[in-house]
Amino acid sequence: MGLRKKGSKNPPVLSHEFILQNHADMVSCVGMFFVLGLMFEGTAEVSIVFLTLQHGAPVPAGEAAAAGVRTLYHYGVKDLATVFFYTLVAIIVHSTLQDCVLDKIGRRMQFTKARQSKLNESGQLSVFYVVSCVWGTFILVSENCLADPTLLWRAPSHHLMTFQMKFFYISQLAYWFHSFPELYFQKIKKQDIPGQLIYIGLHLFHISGAYLLYLNHLGLLLLVLHYFVELLSHLCGLFYFSDENYQKGVSLWALVFISGRLVTLIVSIVTVGFHLAGSDSQTRNTTDTLTGNVNVLAAKIAVLSSSCSIQVYITWTLITVRVQRWVEDSTLQASNVKKKRSTSKGKSRKRTENGMETSNRVDSPPKRKEKSL
Repeated sequence: MGLRKKGSKNPPVLSHEFILQNHADMVSCVGMFFVLGLMFEGTAEVSIVFLTLQHGAPVPAGEAAAAGVRTLYHYGVKDLATVFFYTLVAIIVHSTLQDCVLDKIGRRMQFTKARQSKLNESGQLSVFYVVSCVWGTFILVSENCLADPTLLWRAPSHHLMTFQMKFFYISQLAYWFHSFPELYFQKIKKQDIPGQLIYIGLHLFHISGAYLLYLNHLGLLLLVLHYFVELLSHLCGLFYFSDENYQKGVSLWALVFISGRLVTLIVSIVTVGFHLAGSDSQTRNTTDTLTGNVNVLAAKIAVLSSSCSIQVYITWTLITVRVQRWVEDSTLQASNVKKKRSTSKGKSRKRTENGMETSNRVDSPPKRKEKSL
């Protein structure tokens, strides 16, 4: 059994290559400091802020028996520490999936760097979308949101969240925050970084907006719809990436994509419309930041306009991209037809010329060699 040979040159400590190769181990060491802090009495209180959910509020006995929970949560400044710790966890999970699954597939299939980069992006996001869709659907079912759609626009009087709802939003924020350092760890090209920053920023903006405005059920439903459409997008991309004969699957995804955006628009308009019509907070002019009440007319209009504008922007971007590809494909096909015609004409000319030459050689009598005396 042969041993694996180490590289002839090890990168210097804290150099660019060293950080790229060992960033998961370095992040694991940072995370272990918070875990080990639980073992000591002096640092346990600080470590708990990073590891567990904060800003819990006890529920009265009657409401706790009806809801089946004893503690509900609201948001606060300490959530930033929790998001930071789970951002470290997301970096570790990302690196583990990259090393144990995606890199092995790339080596076995002998992908080029461009194909390996595409596999890494689609593979990581596909796993995240699958987990988020299953987890989000479980929360919607367990909190009777699908059975009682009025929960989407009927805001609770206490403005509190369950444990699983808050942990879901904390995990979502942590994942998208971890995407910023991953741009450096994955060696993303400079020309692709602005688009990636916009993509990540839009997710953080809408997730944090639903979290801060206590639109938890609405935000969760829209996230599940959005992630399901994006999951189909990456799966179709992977199939087309492996075999270009899956063009019909890509076209089917475009229809599903537009349908998902339309459903998202309808849900947003219906939810905010009923919320505006049935809320008694329309007469309030300012938000009560002490009680966390942001259920006012201005906030609802901002949510509706933001949701509608981003869906229209995404749909318009898809349509323009599809039209550009269609024009490029049509021009490419036209150029290929012209090339085939020109090559066929050239071959026919050569054939006629060769025919004339052979006929001349046949008609002309062969030359006899003179015998030497």
